[in-house]
Formats: sequence, C-alpha cells, structure tokens
Amino acid sequence: MATTTPASQRIYFVSLGCPKNQVDTELMLGQVNAAGHSLVDSPDDADVIVVNTCAFIDAAKEESVDTILEMAEYKKQGKAKTGASKLVVTGCLAQRYSADLAKDIPEIDHILGSADFQSLSKALALGVPEATTPSGAKKKKKALPVVQVSDTPEYIYNHDTPRVRIGAMHSAYVKIAEGCDRPCSFCIIPKLRGPQRSRSIDDIAQEVIALGKAGAVEINLIAQDLTRYGWDQGSNAESRQTLAQLVRRLGKIDEVSWIRLHYTFPSAFDNELIDAIASEPKIVKYIDVPLQHISDAMLKRMRRGHSSRVTRELVKTLRARIDNAVLRTTYIVGHPGETDEEFEELCEFVAESKFDRAGAFTYSVEPGTTSAMLPGRVDPEVAAERQARLMEIQRQISRDKHEAMVGKEIQVLVEGESSESEYLLEGRWYGQAPGIDGVTYLTDAPAIGNVQPGQLVRARVTQASDYDIAATLEV
Repeated sequence: MATTTPASQRIYFVSLGCPKNQVDTELMLGQVNAAGHSLVDSPDDADVIVVNTCAFIDAAKEESVDTILEMAEYKKQGKAKTGASKLVVTGCLAQRYSADLAKDIPEIDHILGSADFQSLSKALALGVPEATTPSGAKKKKKALPVVQVSDTPEYIYNHDTPRVRIGAMHSAYVKIAEGCDRPCSFCIIPKLRGPQRSRSIDDIAQEVIALGKAGAVEINLIAQDLTRYGWDQGSNAESRQTLAQLVRRLGKIDEVSWIRLHYTFPSAFDNELIDAIASEPKIVKYIDVPLQHISDAMLKRMRRGHSSRVTRELVKTLRARIDNAVLRTTYIVGHPGETDEEFEELCEFVAESKFDRAGAFTYSVEPGTTSAMLPGRVDPEVAAERQARLMEIQRQISRDKHEAMVGKEIQVLVEGESSESEYLLEGRWYGQAPGIDGVTYLTDAPAIGNVQPGQLVRARVTQASDYDIAATLEV
C-alpha cells in the first residue's frame, strides 16, 4: 500500500528568551528541515508560523504574548484565508499557560510544552493536505489536539538530534542538562522545565566535536544548574559523572578553542571543579555564578540553600586559585521582605567584592512560587530605585576594571564588522560572554580586511568605557 507524504510547507520561526530556548529553536529547525519543509525569513511568506516563547519574568511573558498576537494577525491576513496557515506556540509560556492561550487566542492551532517541541513535525504533518493514493482517493485529514503539553517535562536531546544553527557559526550553545531540582522560592523554572536530567559526557563530547568541525570556535555550556550536572544520575557520588570530569574531557577536544561555563550555582562548587577550570587551557577563566543576594535573611527567604559566608569564601577561593578569573553574577532586588538594611548590605558587598560583570533585576511575582505568597511586598518604585543604585555601583567597578586593561595585550574572538563603523570590527575577549556582556572594538583599518569572523587575534587595549573596550590589532 502506498504511503503518503505531507506536502512541503514554508515555516517561519520566532525565538524568544534565553540561550536554552535558542537551542530548542535550533532543534525544531532541524526537525522541519529533516522532514523536507523549507524555512523562510518573513511571516508574509510562511505557511506555518512557530513562536518559541519565554515565561521567566513578567517582561518576558508580555513580549511572548505580544509576539503571538502579532503572528496571529499575520495568520488572519495571510494564508489563513485559504485555510492553509497554522500558528504553533511552544516553549515556557505554552508549558505554563496552555489552557489560557487556547481559550484567549483561538488563532493558535497547536500548543506544545517546553519539552514537547519534538512533536512539531507531527503537528506539521497532521491536518495538512496529503498526497493522493494510487487510486486517486484522498486520505482522510487527521487532527492533532490543540494542546500537547506534558505534565512533567522529560525530554532531553542528544548529539544525533537534527539541529540547524542560527546566529554566529563560530559560537555555539550546548545544553548539558535540562530542568532543575533547586527549591529557590522565587523561581518557576522547575515547574516549566521539569526535574534535572543530565546528558552523558560521551554524548556531549560528540556534539562539541561536531560543532567544532562545523566552524564553532567557542562552546558555551548551559543548563539551569550547571554545577549539579550529573547529580540526577544516582545517589552514589562516586559513580555519577561530574562537571569537573566533563570539563576535563571537553578541554582535550582539538576542534574548539574556547569553552565557557554558564550558570554555576555557588554552593555546588568543589575543589575538583575549581582545579579543572584552573588547569585546562581551553576552559576560559570566566565564572558565571548567580548569587541573587548576600544577606543571610534574604538568602533564607529565597531558599538558596547557602549562607553569605559560603558566598564570600567562594569568591575568595576562585580568585586565589584561578589566574585572571573574570567573575560574573546577577542579583535580585525588591524581593518580598527585603529591608533597607538588607539592601544596604547588598550594596556594600557589590562595592567590596568588585565582580567584573553583574546584572540586577527587580523581583517579578511568579504565581505558584513560594515567594509569591510571602508578606512584605516591596513597592515597585522602590525596587526600581534599588536596581538603579546597584547598577551605578557596578558601572563604576566595570569602568575601573576596563581602564586597568589599557595597554595590555588580549586575545579576541572576532564577531564581524561593527555596526558603529565599517572601519571597525567587533569582537570579544574571554571576559565578555556573547549576548550579555559588552564588546571589544578592533581598530587598525589596514588589517581589518584580512580578519574574518570566528578568527582569534591578538590586540592591545587602547580605550575603556563602562562596558566596552577598544583595542588595536597586533599585526
């Protein structure tokens, strides 16, 4: 009996949110590409529009909803008039608010949860015109339920999963684990992404090798909780894989030059991991360790599971044992119960600890979390003022550190021509992570035409600003 093949469709993707979402989008692109569909650059040209959403904080949720509504208008005005268009919504917003989305935005055809995006190819295959059978009869059109959301997300991809890269080919994200088992009171991620599930070291290494062969110079390792990598593989600490073991394995891969660690939880650092970061040349000495606060009372309300003493000792240890370490962190201000005194304690810590990079966020109420039920709500205007004050302290620290770099030689990963001028290149030294830190502007016009994106070059720092630096190519 002859089988039928779904008609090829033109797919337009919108990817919102964090790098973890970007990886998911690249996996969906791989699916539709493997299924024979084509990708288009405009919703005007699409048969199907896919929106991969974020729901981490209020601003992200608003952006996701606005984008869905915008894409719904494209569907109304476009192919929907002939009955051919689809709107598919996936990601964290879909995981959390699937019923509301289905009710309030009827233009959505399929809603896939944060770990259900592997069903995208099925959603595209069902409910579209199919080829006729040899007898000329049409097969009956199948239907897929609008909502496809797992109660407990369980999926994690492997190195064999089809993936189409987006963005710069010389810098890639690799998700080494999915989900989170932390009980942080302010965070909804465990409910959106499910329990932690780690990939094997061999599987990750194979992906990194393949990415390197395809042009990736920099690998950014990501997870909700990087330092607890492998902890979900069993209660026997001696038999499970660790982040330190992974770091040492990846550090031996010839195909890549920089390996960067993101989202390392402060209380899960151990001597083995610190030694691995310090001793492996390809592991860039950039430590992204979200602290959120320093007050013991606030850390307890946030259910962070460690004290200010642990934080201070970790910062001291990292700087003592990792040469030229660049430390990055994030803080939350305005969390329920935060007093003026606790905020002042945080300001003092920021000023004295002098993290190279830091971001501050105002607390966002997340229904369903413990923090959302706590008393002592901080006025939003007060929270915004605290954020501004904290970032002003950090701005001066950043400028001072950049000014101390003037005259020094650094290695820079070239990104490409600068948007500021055709006579400038943009790049990043290892102390600047993609998408979240500043950039390095490269000057020396005669040499610029000989330098390509993805190339590692030597440069000497000539100027400093709050978040960016300028350097002259060493030719």
